[in-house]
Amino acid sequence: MEDATRRRAGQVLVFDADDTLWENNVLFERVIDDFLAWVDHPTLDRVEIRAVLDDIERANAATHGYGSKVFLRSLGECLERLRQRPTTEAERREVEGLAVALAEHRVELMPGVAEALDELAGRHHLLLLTKGEPAEQQRKLDASGLLHHFRAAHIVMEKDVDTYRWLIKEHCFDPAAAWMIGNSPKSDIRPARAAGMNAVFIPNDNTWVLEHDELDPADPGVLHLAAFPELLRHF
Repeated sequence: MEDATRRRAGQVLVFDADDTLWENNVLFERVIDDFLAWVDHPTLDRVEIRAVLDDIERANAATHGYGSKVFLRSLGECLERLRQRPTTEAERREVEGLAVALAEHRVELMPGVAEALDELAGRHHLLLLTKGEPAEQQRKLDASGLLHHFRAAHIVMEKDVDTYRWLIKEHCFDPAAAWMIGNSPKSDIRPARAAGMNAVFIPNDNTWVLEHDELDPADPGVLHLAAFPELLRHF
């Protein structure tokens, strides 16, 4: 799609939040690093322990959703599986202590996000679509200072093709003239494309491993950008 077409005013731009508008998963990765160092398993190395944790997180995400509480649950279950016994009270306190930073961390916007959204909101219809635990996501949205840029903000439990079809119906827009903007191939790009939308992929080095997926490099409906402010050159 030519830039002249993309720059047409009045388009619907849908934005992901975590790791697109602000840093998120890097905080979880720091906790995981501390957890792996603390566990110090006698036979499994860090890579093998991380694989165990990834499997547990994958199962818990499907059953319980996302957010720091589910993450703490996964750490505790990982410890029980590694120790082959229930965790002790001291171990539970240690795990909770590792994750204190998740609750206390202030929202840190990606470079250029506030300025770019301010300009984009002047010529397009902006929506926000984020998944996670509702109260936790709302806290981040409120703290970000960005909500006034969006005509609507939706917090959902999962971002699959049915979610995008619901969003299209809810806001009555033409998917072929709309764009989903995010860092996750699994939750932002592939399901949006399956629902008929275009997409902008802005990779983040700290994207959660469970959000990784393959993208077709020849797909003309996916615009690949290196950083958020580059949106201003295309929209």
